[in-house]
Amino acid sequence: MKNVLVTCPPMLGQIDLFMEYAAERGLKLHPAKVTQILSEDELKALLPGYDGWIIGDDPATRSVFEVAKAGRLRAAVKWGIGVDNVDFAACKDLGIPIINTPQMFGTEVADVATAFVISLARQLFLIDRGVRDGKWLKPAGISLSGRRAGVVGLGDIGRNTVTRLQALGLKVVAYDPGVDDAGIPGIERAAWPEAVDTLDFLVFTCALNQHNFHMLDADILARCKPGIRIVNVARGPLIDEAALIAALQSGHVHSAALDVFEIEPLPAGSPLREMERVILGTHNGSNTIDGVIRASRTAIDRLSGFFKELG
Repeated sequence: MKNVLVTCPPMLGQIDLFMEYAAERGLKLHPAKVTQILSEDELKALLPGYDGWIIGDDPATRSVFEVAKAGRLRAAVKWGIGVDNVDFAACKDLGIPIINTPQMFGTEVADVATAFVISLARQLFLIDRGVRDGKWLKPAGISLSGRRAGVVGLGDIGRNTVTRLQALGLKVVAYDPGVDDAGIPGIERAAWPEAVDTLDFLVFTCALNQHNFHMLDADILARCKPGIRIVNVARGPLIDEAALIAALQSGHVHSAALDVFEIEPLPAGSPLREMERVILGTHNGSNTIDGVIRASRTAIDRLSGFFKELG
């Protein structure tokens, strides 16, 4: 039986569902005590005692893998689709087989992105907060039909988001230099940041890489249409958070819905916490019972497969 450390919060939330499934495949799961991520020092202290690792959004760096490999670690799986926190090159150099679980959460995260767009358009969050405070607010929203939304990233999440927005009557401008044909009729294609001055909504669904860090910065925000509404269900560092805060404070950005942040959990002192026109998430867009079961079983299967190959 191979001992496996699990550090992915959504999987940990349903860990009892996977113990028997993993045991049948030769794995004993060990849940870590974690809210969002473990630090490098915490990982270095834990990982040498385990044969495998199911990774969340933890800093899976070269130094972490080096320390782990010096112990018992022989294989790993990145739970979910995002891989920006994992040094795959280090794993290759160290001979640690690793893979992620792609194509798992396209519909789940797209549902959240769409819900955010609707809530920002109709200011549903303000109404909810008002009623809880004993008020009876009736803010005027904007109609979605005929509005323009930019979607950054045409992977699984992006494509599912586009089709949902189109169903609501929005016209979609899609940004993704890595996808020539998304196979979705009726979308406009543009090279970032073309046409941002025409958008009513801007939705981020892309992976984070070395080329798109702070792709939405102060300069691009200044080019955006006044009153734009911004949604991020991808990765926090795609947006320069300080620049976004300034644009929200000035009113140039009408409102924002953020499931992800540059630092997670969101620091207690972040100005975003005090902003009325901001919906705050907990990097939880993929977390449905169905999606977690699907991704967790896939992670277990792939990790079990690695150990069979290693002998």
